[in-house]
Amino acid sequence: MDSQTIHETIYDRFARQVASQPDASAIITRKRNVTYAELDRMATSIAAMLPKDPRFVGIVMDHGPAMIAAMLAALKTGAAYVPAEPSFPVERIHFMLTEADVDVVVTQQEYDSLFRQAERVYVEPAYSGTSAPAHTTSSGTAEDLAYVLYTSGTTGEPKGVCVENRNVLGYVKAFENEMRIGPGDVMLQYSVCSFDIFVEEVFCSLLTGATLAIPSSAEHDDLQALLDFVDEMGVTIVDGFPYLIADINASGRTPKSVRLYVSGGDVLRAGYCDQLVRSAEVYNTYGPSETTCCATYYCASAGQPREDDTYPIGKAVLGYRVQLLDDLLRPVPPGQTGEICITGAGVARGYLTDRPETGNFVEQEDGSRLYRTGDLGVELKDGQIAFLHRKDSQVMIKGQRVECEEVENVLSADEAVNRAVVRAHIDENRLSYLVAYLTPRHQDQGIVLSQLRKRLARRLASFMVPEFFVVMSEIPLNSNGKPDDAALPVVLKEG
Repeated sequence: MDSQTIHETIYDRFARQVASQPDASAIITRKRNVTYAELDRMATSIAAMLPKDPRFVGIVMDHGPAMIAAMLAALKTGAAYVPAEPSFPVERIHFMLTEADVDVVVTQQEYDSLFRQAERVYVEPAYSGTSAPAHTTSSGTAEDLAYVLYTSGTTGEPKGVCVENRNVLGYVKAFENEMRIGPGDVMLQYSVCSFDIFVEEVFCSLLTGATLAIPSSAEHDDLQALLDFVDEMGVTIVDGFPYLIADINASGRTPKSVRLYVSGGDVLRAGYCDQLVRSAEVYNTYGPSETTCCATYYCASAGQPREDDTYPIGKAVLGYRVQLLDDLLRPVPPGQTGEICITGAGVARGYLTDRPETGNFVEQEDGSRLYRTGDLGVELKDGQIAFLHRKDSQVMIKGQRVECEEVENVLSADEAVNRAVVRAHIDENRLSYLVAYLTPRHQDQGIVLSQLRKRLARRLASFMVPEFFVVMSEIPLNSNGKPDDAALPVVLKEG
């Protein structure tokens, strides 16, 4: 990484794009075409509304140019933004914004009821900023936090991953190097704002001179409408979970403008992209939020799936190092199973508060930081890495990381539940789903499932709520006093 990049902030890098192509399209929607200069003016206007020298700025908005401008505004002031979807459970939003102790929340009037005492700045979707010229300099440094993303945690509460400006810039350099993104490219913005794919979509576009295409919520939720949007906006890069790739693959429509599909967040199978690899490059990627975005790439369209129909996750990206280590952090020989451990440009600072998972960040003798992912992998004969499975109870549900223990703890705290055990099972398509095993707090009253689901929806995101619930008189235990998984009934689910 060059010295200029090391000392830049995200906003500094964005300002370079503004200066070099002010009239180029930064963001396009059905209704708007926002140039780089216009987006800069919007961000500057919003920054002027924020309190002086904020540390954390909450962002709870609909997807669109105003939302992106609000994030850039926070970064421009030297603050870190804390994003949450308005559709998230209210208590989850409260937890995130309270733990981060946000100085202000940028939101829309219609979402005012989501907040308690937090100071608010209202920016509506049609906002276009003031006519005053923008000042494209940042008051922050490369070492300042850029954002805090909340992911599922083992304690029953989400954990905030703290990512610095330099982490993002390091990852953008890796993406630019491999995917050759730049002016003329149009990236589809599909991911929710609290997932690292969103970071890849937004900053790998706006910091390289590409255009970000944001569909409406109706287009986002309807595959045919989404494909119409992709065609009409001339999208060249689609970045998303393997389920989105699989849906496009099975649709019978191959968007002619798309040159690159990037799959991340879960296992990519050959059957998910067997049609798309004929017309475009398809990449399988791997990396947790704790490493900003992806730490490895594998070009599926130029490679081969493994015997189990899954693609390898590839090799380390530019500026990263990926090793397979044993429990004592010693390298394992090729062909043997080891924990996937990552060092390099994108490894985050850590968690916002001290968490049990904080020990996954290990300071090295050379001053670098290593992140232990908790994922197991193996190095194949050709040097590529294959993902195997988690070491712990964390699973991927609809492309999102879920700690079974978090769901378990929320269930155990419910007024109708005495004990709860949550386990993941695999359906016919080899996708994970959750089953909750419960004992009622009051045997004579039982558990009313509809009411239980409503209570869970206030504390858990929808993908975290188990698909199946099994009420038992007691949870079977093994000789160690722990739940006996072998004695729990398996609830089968069709693919």
